[in-house]
Parts: sequence; structure tokens; C-alpha cells
Amino acid sequence: MTESPEVLQVTRDARGVATLTLHRPQAFNALSEGLLAALHKALDALEQDPQLRVVVIAAAGKAFCAGHDLKEMRAQPSDAYYQQLFADCSRLMLRLQALPVPVIAKVQGMATAAGCQLVAQCDLAVAVEEAQFAVSGVRLGLFCSTPSVALSRNLGRKQAFEMLVTGDFISAQQALERGLVNRVVPSAALDATVEALVESILAKPQVALAMGKQLFYRQLETGIAAAYDDAAQTMACNMMDASALEGVLAFIEKRPVKFR
Repeated sequence: MTESPEVLQVTRDARGVATLTLHRPQAFNALSEGLLAALHKALDALEQDPQLRVVVIAAAGKAFCAGHDLKEMRAQPSDAYYQQLFADCSRLMLRLQALPVPVIAKVQGMATAAGCQLVAQCDLAVAVEEAQFAVSGVRLGLFCSTPSVALSRNLGRKQAFEMLVTGDFISAQQALERGLVNRVVPSAALDATVEALVESILAKPQVALAMGKQLFYRQLETGIAAAYDDAAQTMACNMMDASALEGVLAFIEKRPVKFR
């Protein structure tokens, strides 16, 4: 099934900030085949951009993302089709984690099922006060298995499992308290809050952030001894970078740091 490329709007600015805006507002930005393909295509380009510093995932309309497109899914009920669909979505989530820059979810509305998964998979998330979150597939007889991977790595186990087995919505404030999002703000402050987060990231050395993000996720999947070994090697390598050497020297000399 083909869709207009307008299902995803991609913008980049001179600072190296790329914004991917889900643009199927009439379908609550559900992850159709076309939208998934557009996201993969956008990531193909971003992965090759050495100037990339931050990625923001935003959405048009009232909802952030309602998960997979159920009408599209129901039109092709075969095991092979479903295997491919969920594999494509899982690959997308892994690609977001593999990007060497922070990825921020800019959540202006409801995020359910794979949409909630998308928020959880992003490195950071800012949500408006009205936003709600759910992994509601179980209400339709479909346990949100793939969303559970990202959700269980953000929330406490019992909190994540409760969402998965009840399908109930949680508020933006509950999402903040449980670790699904970093900030909850009034709608009017969403743009400014995300921009402040972006500016804070841009002020930090690109190499340090890239190495740090890779280590952060890599060590989460290992035992503590292996994690410390990996972290020590990463810090030693990071310490040899010019930005880190300048930062330490600036601290010693009690002057402002001058990253290049």
C-alpha cells in the first residue's frame, strides 16, 4: 500500500537539528506501512549526516501516535504479513537507539500501543499536560508484546506490567512520575521546553554525546562487572578527545570551557 510522502515531514536546521513530524492527523498518526517506510527512509539519510546533533520526533493534529494502523492490518491477515510488519517496526525502534545523537519525543497528544512504544524508545520525551499514554492492545485481544520491550526498560516492572495487562490510560503526570517522560508542560510551553532541551544538548561536545549514548544502552544489557569494564574503556577513550581535554583544562584554569 502506498501513501503520499507527506505522511512524514522532515526538516533540518543549520544547527544540525532534524525534526520528523508524523503527518497523518486524520488517522491519529497511526504507523501505517507508508509512514513506517517514510521513517526508515528519513533515518537512512540521517545516519549518513555527520552534522546531525539532535532528532526531534513530533506529530501533527490532536494525537501523537495511535500505534499501528488497525484497518491496514486487518486487510491482510496472514502470519507472514504480520511478522514483516512487526519486524519493520522493531527495526525502526532499534535504529532510533542506534543513532549517535539524542532523540526527543515531542508529545502533543495521546500516544497508544506502538505510539507509546515510540515515546518509550526515544532517549528523552516532553509531553503536554493533556497527553495520555496506554498500551491498549490487550483490550482488543492483542497483548502489546513489542511495546513491552521499550516500556519495561523505562518504567518499573510492576507499573509496566499493569499498563500491559489492563490497557488503561495513564496521565502525563503519571507518565512523568513513572519515568516514561522527562517533562510535562502546558501546551503553550511545549515548543519552548523542547527548544531549551535541544539548546542544552547542542552546548555539549558531539563526540562525548555519541560515545555516551552508545555506552548507556550497551551497558544496560550486560552484567554490572562487564558494564563497568565497558564504561571505563569508554571514559578513557572519551578522555582523549580534544573536547574533554579542553573541558578539564578549563576547569583547572577556572575559566569558561571553549568547545570547538
